[in-house]
Amino acid sequence: MRFVTFLNPQGAPEPGVVSNDHVIGLHGAGFGSILDILGGGADALAKVSQWVAAPGESSVHPLVSTKLLAPIPRPPKIICVGLNYRDHAEESNMPIPERPTIFSKFSNTVIAPGENIVLPKNSEKPDYEAEFGLVIGKGGRHIKGENWKDVVFGYTNVHDVSARDFQLATSQWLMGKTFDTFCPVGPYVVTADEIADPHNLRVTCTINGEVLQDGNTKHLIFNIPTLIEYLSSVFTLEPGDIISTGTPAGVGFGRKPPRWLKAGDTVTIECEGLGQLTNPVVLEQ
Repeated sequence: MRFVTFLNPQGAPEPGVVSNDHVIGLHGAGFGSILDILGGGADALAKVSQWVAAPGESSVHPLVSTKLLAPIPRPPKIICVGLNYRDHAEESNMPIPERPTIFSKFSNTVIAPGENIVLPKNSEKPDYEAEFGLVIGKGGRHIKGENWKDVVFGYTNVHDVSARDFQLATSQWLMGKTFDTFCPVGPYVVTADEIADPHNLRVTCTINGEVLQDGNTKHLIFNIPTLIEYLSSVFTLEPGDIISTGTPAGVGFGRKPPRWLKAGDTVTIECEGLGQLTNPVVLEQ
């Protein structure tokens, strides 16, 4: 299933499922938000499936005219993995990491498909990063790598927009990663059963029709089981947490000359099977 959050006819956020060319709202099934579903496990999914098979008429909306929000508008945590593709580490002139490099973004960064990426006035080096994101369902602490499928609900596209001048000014990357609008997500959370092998998915970033990044998750240095075990050894993974697994080569600051994001760009992030995440770029007013 493809889960979304959308604005219903009353103008309120509502969780839903995309089915063919429609969005089926889930308020009628008793769910107030997508977090209710993520935390509800198999019972919640069974209830959703039953509702989607025979929804109330007022719960069905044309996809083309429905405003999609970020599928998880305010994730409990946005956990990012740096330098997780060998080719990206090499283009960054940084050593191949021996253990995962972890940073985070705040929830103020999250925006929906179609919403503006706003380039801040005080940064001269805004960059793009296409990433494959996984969404935690059941969650927990001290999860063994071999049990990773028990906690991954699904997958989504993530755009890790980065202000390189802020990011690289100190040893801590957070300030360059967490400007407002710097984390477009979506358009869906695709349930794990829909993706045969998350470790063999094409990941691309296209700007104004030109493909600038073209990688594959089979080249992750630290794969999903490794990340789940490592992260949960330190903190509890919660329903709705997003783990953004890193970006392949081709980012702007690795190019000669550098290719920074600029006003008027249109950026599309696409991980195979997860739809397209497209956002325009504007300057901060």
